[in-house]
Amino acid sequence: MRRIWTFLHRWVGLATAPFLFLTGVTGAAISWDHELDDLLNPHLMQAGGGGTPLPALELARLVEERHSQVRVTRLPLVAEPGESLAVFVQPRVSPATGRLFEPGFNQVFLDPATGEELGKREWGAVWPVTQENFVSFLYKLHFSLHLPEMRGSDRWGIWLLGIIAAFWTLDCFVALLISFPNPRNWMRSFAVRWRAGGYRLNFDLHRAGALWTWALLLIVAFTAFSLGLYREAFLPLMSMVSRVTPSPFDLRAPTEKHRPIEPKLSFAEVIERANAEARRRGWPEQAGSVFYAERYGVYGVQFHHPGDDHGAAGVGPARLYYDGQDGRYLGGRQPWKGTAADLFVQAQFPLHSGRILGLPGRILISVMGLVVATLSVTGVVIWLRKRRARRPQRQPSAIVTSRPRSAAVGALQLPAACVAGFHSCTASPDASHAAPRKENSA
Repeated sequence: MRRIWTFLHRWVGLATAPFLFLTGVTGAAISWDHELDDLLNPHLMQAGGGGTPLPALELARLVEERHSQVRVTRLPLVAEPGESLAVFVQPRVSPATGRLFEPGFNQVFLDPATGEELGKREWGAVWPVTQENFVSFLYKLHFSLHLPEMRGSDRWGIWLLGIIAAFWTLDCFVALLISFPNPRNWMRSFAVRWRAGGYRLNFDLHRAGALWTWALLLIVAFTAFSLGLYREAFLPLMSMVSRVTPSPFDLRAPTEKHRPIEPKLSFAEVIERANAEARRRGWPEQAGSVFYAERYGVYGVQFHHPGDDHGAAGVGPARLYYDGQDGRYLGGRQPWKGTAADLFVQAQFPLHSGRILGLPGRILISVMGLVVATLSVTGVVIWLRKRRARRPQRQPSAIVTSRPRSAAVGALQLPAACVAGFHSCTASPDASHAAPRKENSA
């Protein structure tokens, strides 16, 4: 049975290694996406002047006046002191073609006091990669691989990584099973022989590194699966265990990309209704941001202080949903409230990003990203070394001597065991290149 588990671990590991290396490295970086963006793009993130900020809805109107091909779809209602107001936009449908315009940007940065446009960019653009979109390029690469839209869907990369994460989750348990070849001396599996060098050090880093961080690896793997295949697999599985309170996005299917739903209510009308509902519920915060999901026809109003949109240990702020056509209330969400399944669903992103533990959690997730990348590389090195050791070496050419014909025939008729024994002797690597015996079984 152990040979079967080893076989599965080997080939699942090889199949997932390139993806895990890529997502591990990018994950380590994007734990600090806001900080890196501020560092690389101060001309976009910082507002130069002071003065009284203009109303956010007035700034949104200015953006749509200047760029008639786009609609503002996500808007912070209050800018942080000294910061620009970052407005997300989506293209409108061209009357000439019946398809979306291609404006070449989806984010606009404004000075809150003057309305001056500080710049614009395509968040998550795959090419060209510039200083302005570098961080968002990494972020989108991490969860979608930048795979292009095919057959009307742009989620192929998300689905692929979700499947990879599902296999990775199962492989965590397989790896644990085969990591203890000697039950009497199981602590040896946690040791790293730093002075051994070469193959032995690589092997110890792979096995011991995975064992020491096994619980965290499982959390990262499972949450990657739940986020990547949320609607397709995770939500149905959770519904079998406990009642999950569906959001409007769980109850509606998105429209085709080039057929967005035109809203009949404005941001101002939705914000007014949401603030009234929040006061009725006794929420202390005012509306902090608003968005419109045009492929679902749903408005969302979030309640948080400026810059605290991650809020509540990374689970996000309280939120109210409204229909974009008739303004009816569609539901709400409060952080860490609901059924057991609701709480587990809410915890997925905070666990995956480390934000559930604040700054220490983000540091830990950055380290885990590097651990995942290291385990991917060391696993491939182990496979290559074993493959090289198993490959037969070329036998030296036989020296032809003048012998009687009968002797030559007799030599050709050596028993198979003798031939195999000779072959194994000539093919065995010397001690300096041989892989360890017992610990290699993992």
